Amino acid sequence: MLDVTQRLVVIVGGGRVAVRKARGLIDAGATMVRCIAPAISEQMPSAVQRIIEPFDPRHLEGAGLVFAVTDDVSVNDQVVAEARRRGVLVNRADGDDELASDFATPAVWRQGSVTLTVSAGGSPALATTIRDELGPHVKSKRVLMADAMQQIRPRIRNMAQMRIEQRRRVFVDLAGDEAAEVLQSDGIEGVLNWLQRRHPEIA
Repeated sequence: MLDVTQRLVVIVGGGRVAVRKARGLIDAGATMVRCIAPAISEQMPSAVQRIIEPFDPRHLEGAGLVFAVTDDVSVNDQVVAEARRRGVLVNRADGDDELASDFATPAVWRQGSVTLTVSAGGSPALATTIRDELGPHVKSKRVLMADAMQQIRPRIRNMAQMRIEQRRRVFVDLAGDEAAEVLQSDGIEGVLNWLQRRHPEIA
């Protein structure tokens, strides 16, 4: 759930795991992804910058996030140590108690503006199973409202005359079933009219 749109993300490693990380980052909006490895899979997304050579500390210059996903523990150790020396958050694919990851990447389900993430005690396989169980239960009307909130939320937040607690009540109402039904039948303007009837302070 980190905004990666303006961060340089460096992936050290060029195999299957690196490809999966790159795809997930691009799906999350990353626009600057760099892959470092002596050999890089043909499945690597075309948007990823490729540097085909062994890892060197200079490869982390300007990085905002780092993934160490090689099949060589010593290289992953070096990547983690260098990232931490630079104060950059790092995630490694292999487990190591002394040089563990600074963050985890959960299993992700996306539909429209809704993102569902699952972490399960450090087990990616279990997290994926739970994600696949939960995702289909997200109702389409919730996704529709989440998409509409991209337009509704700024309009509500820009109403200077509303106090914080009033805005909070408005957003709670928007999360309810009635608002979702109004959106489905009458669209965004219909929802705003519905809100004005419930909250006269809305201009």
